[in-house]
Amino acid sequence: MTTPYRIDRINATRRSMLALGTAAAATPLLGAAPAQASPGTGTLDELGITELRERMDAGRLDAERLTRYYLDRIERIDPLLHAVIEVNPDALREARRLDAGQHSRGPLHGMPILLKDLVETADRMHTTAGSLALEGLRPARDATVAARLRAAGAVILGKTNLSEWAGGMSLTHHAGWSARGGQTRNPYKLDRSPNESSSGTAAAAAANLCVAGIGTETNGSIIDPASANCVVGVKPTVGLVGRGGVIPGVPSQDSVGPIARTVRDAAIMLGVLVGIDDRDPATEAGRGHFPRDYTRFLDADGLRGARIGVPRTVYFGYSDHADEIAERAIATLRAAGATVVDPADIPTAEQLEDLPSSKIVQVYEIKRALNAYLDGAPGDHPRGLAELIAFNRAHADRELRYVRQDGLEAVHRLDFTESEYREALATNHRLSRAEGIDAVLRRFRLDALVMPTTGPPAKIDLVRGDSYGGGASTPAALAGYPAISVPAGFASGLPVGLTFMGTAWSEPTLLRLAYAYEQVGRVRRAPTYRPADVGF
Repeated sequence: MTTPYRIDRINATRRSMLALGTAAAATPLLGAAPAQASPGTGTLDELGITELRERMDAGRLDAERLTRYYLDRIERIDPLLHAVIEVNPDALREARRLDAGQHSRGPLHGMPILLKDLVETADRMHTTAGSLALEGLRPARDATVAARLRAAGAVILGKTNLSEWAGGMSLTHHAGWSARGGQTRNPYKLDRSPNESSSGTAAAAAANLCVAGIGTETNGSIIDPASANCVVGVKPTVGLVGRGGVIPGVPSQDSVGPIARTVRDAAIMLGVLVGIDDRDPATEAGRGHFPRDYTRFLDADGLRGARIGVPRTVYFGYSDHADEIAERAIATLRAAGATVVDPADIPTAEQLEDLPSSKIVQVYEIKRALNAYLDGAPGDHPRGLAELIAFNRAHADRELRYVRQDGLEAVHRLDFTESEYREALATNHRLSRAEGIDAVLRRFRLDALVMPTTGPPAKIDLVRGDSYGGGASTPAALAGYPAISVPAGFASGLPVGLTFMGTAWSEPTLLRLAYAYEQVGRVRRAPTYRPADVGF
């Protein structure tokens, strides 16, 4: 079925590989000379929600002109990146309705937002997880996060590409590749990975294809792409943001969160997203933890007096580039008034990295959650994992062109009893929470932990898969705790982020620390779309 707007990603992947040198030769101009908006608006690149709203309030900008601006950038720049899998054919109509005053002027009034292609929307767009098997799926109801964005005045601009099935399809990393969307590329260097699995959202936010976007994370899928694309990613506490209408992965770990160019924009977005979700029982645990305005926690002097720990074991040493950037960031934290406890190791760090109980939880939860989703989704498509695997084999020329489905096959083949699962989940939580993150925070009286998010983005390798050497995501992922990645530096022009990690419901503290670091560090810069033959 043909989508309302769609770049032919399968063919475009081949064409872009062949034509990349020619196309990229001119791309530094895209970073150096941003596109102009409609007459009278000037350039809007790198402007945040607050600045854009000020222009709207002054009558110098409206939702339609802002939406046209981003649609124009998507049309011109996205063929290099393949970050946007589908544009909302009704985006301009939504913007005009906002300009006509038919909706209240909420905190995101007129702001064009992109959603990862796991988030259902009740419109003419599809929700497919990047899979051809779900092409044509049009849910009857918005996901909770999509509904909250619309209620806050956002324009849903489109859907972003991702690692197919949020990276669960293959046991190797093919970051940002899906059969429906092709290969997303890193805007800082076009032969580099955008990391996974919220690849398109992070690349699109970095390239100013939207004001901000929505990602999802099971283990690193927000903070790792944020690091690789020099943007801010917030992975909330499980239960803070409702996941109703979002294609599931591992429900005990799944989070939905904002990806933006600044901490302030991420905080504004988070305030819109939080709350009880009648389709997500996990949000019941969040009662009393739903600030509607996270910007009130932002303080440029917020590092003064803070106690921040540096967990060296496991989370340093896998990348000299990441270590060097993190050391400079730690020095910045000290200079800004923080007390840095170094080292402040997570006692269970080494256990968490190769935990048998983690595999049990993943298999048990993915199998049940995905089977239930496929069984209940409307339309003509596979009704469970067995039918999905068979579909992929029948369409191997497109679905399995680069990526094996050994991940899906392993989940389908393996099974565990409920008692095995319950024991495994309890082990995950004990080692990551009471004996892990909470133990080190309590021992050293810390507000947060800080470590490099991951190394510089690896080269894209569609044949063997991308290589990754380490990262910071696992403790917060297994615990269901929050983490925020903020731009920290560059290695030969390739971005590296810094992660702030804390205990459950500590988003206000983490945002305060991340914002203060961002204001002092001033690391973020727009991408220049370098071709493959520049740098290491």
